[in-house]
Amino acid sequence: MPDWQERLTQQLEPVLRQPDPRQQLSAYHDMPYAIFHYPPGEEFGVRQQISLLRTRLEQLGKRVTVISLAECLDAALEAEGMGPAALIDAEKSVGLEVTVDTIFQILSEYQPLDELVARRIPSDADPLRDLVFIVRAGALFPMYRTSALLEQLKGKVQVPAVLFYPGELDGAAGLRFMGVLDAEHNYRPKIF
Repeated sequence: MPDWQERLTQQLEPVLRQPDPRQQLSAYHDMPYAIFHYPPGEEFGVRQQISLLRTRLEQLGKRVTVISLAECLDAALEAEGMGPAALIDAEKSVGLEVTVDTIFQILSEYQPLDELVARRIPSDADPLRDLVFIVRAGALFPMYRTSALLEQLKGKVQVPAVLFYPGELDGAAGLRFMGVLDAEHNYRPKIF
């Protein structure tokens, strides 16, 4: 069994099974979420295990909402008229760096990613029943770092949530997004 799968089933899952997992996920009451890191090359295996984990938790009476950051990205870009054809045209005309900066600006200012995520959490969410899985973070690479998303979600997420993070652990609290970017060491949520 790969290390990430063992951490998922032996460390994270027992916390999520608790009647109120918030204290075990985070020391911060306004940030009831954690990060589960895994090797980027294991994306499809992780997706399969997340689906199985969701089923096991739902069998215990939990309601699990899965929020895809890839879908949030698509919605943000479409809302700003930046569909696939427009992205290709932008990259050809102004270059990759400017296109990446434009996408970052869309996700930061015009269609804030934290608001797109928060709107996908059920309005009747109950911290003692609901769980949120935030998946497909790799879709944001290299345009938007998840450390910014987590900070902006502070106070907007009231239910236990887990960000599934494709990247490498760097020290006790640092993560390297997709195993490529320099490590961010300002993650406050617990890292599994």
